[in-house]
Amino acid sequence: MSAPNLEILLDGFLNHLLVEQNRSPATIEGYNRDIRKLLERIHSKSLPGVVEMTSMDITRFLKSLRDVGLSPTSVARLLAAVKGFFRYLNAEGVIKGNPADIVGAPKLWRSVPDTLSIEEVDRLLTAPDVSTPEGLRDQAMLETMYATGLRVSELVGLGAGNVNFEMGFVSTMGKGSKERVTPMGETALERVKEYRKEARPKLLKGRMSDMLFVTRRGGAMTRQGFWKIVKKHAVKAGVIKEISPHTLRHSFATHLLEHGADLRSVQRMLGHSDISTTQIYTHVNKKQMREVYDSAHPRAK
Repeated sequence: MSAPNLEILLDGFLNHLLVEQNRSPATIEGYNRDIRKLLERIHSKSLPGVVEMTSMDITRFLKSLRDVGLSPTSVARLLAAVKGFFRYLNAEGVIKGNPADIVGAPKLWRSVPDTLSIEEVDRLLTAPDVSTPEGLRDQAMLETMYATGLRVSELVGLGAGNVNFEMGFVSTMGKGSKERVTPMGETALERVKEYRKEARPKLLKGRMSDMLFVTRRGGAMTRQGFWKIVKKHAVKAGVIKEISPHTLRHSFATHLLEHGADLRSVQRMLGHSDISTTQIYTHVNKKQMREVYDSAHPRAK
């Protein structure tokens, strides 16, 4: 029996997505790109044909993509496409069963996020020039993010009334339009108070805004604007690591766990719906423990 024509199978699958599942052109194009990666491996003989392929072959394929730098998100999306493709082949009688069905999402393949040491965080948070309105705002934003672990979109989306100074917490609308309340430390609260009193009116110049953090033109701070702020102050602070706004969120979670916080509490503060997402920070903690052990135990080597 001759091997099935892969191009004809792919065309049939894409037509199935369009006609039977009413998928968008963008989704279909994404599936096309992802499945072609699989077909390229089959053509090069580094993978067996679709009829002979096993779940182990698919797992090995996904891991090879991860090893050459494909992001975990992209690998997970590609797996969804592969599962759909093999489901279609099974329904059409091309193969028996679906070898992709038992292949799990690559949660354990996610890169451990970059974090800052406490000393690096201190240098970053004290880098802004607080003699200027922009510097006071920048420091208040950096302190708030490190104190609460907010996502960047949540930080720049804070309204002027989202910080409760008396109770010491910040409320925000997270993913899935779920409201979340997170504790906020005294230092961050004081920096935000100072910014609201001294800097925000000067930035607004009589203009009105419902947003807490504003630009010198009186508009709301954007994610891109805050990214530039973080980069600028990281350079000034001498932080040589590749850093983004999310690095402060990662550092918030990591430092809490290193100092005894329980995983469930950190999960709630980060707004993760699935605790497995939070568990990646325990890998950072284990890495630190390994380094301490190797350097301190007399028989570690």
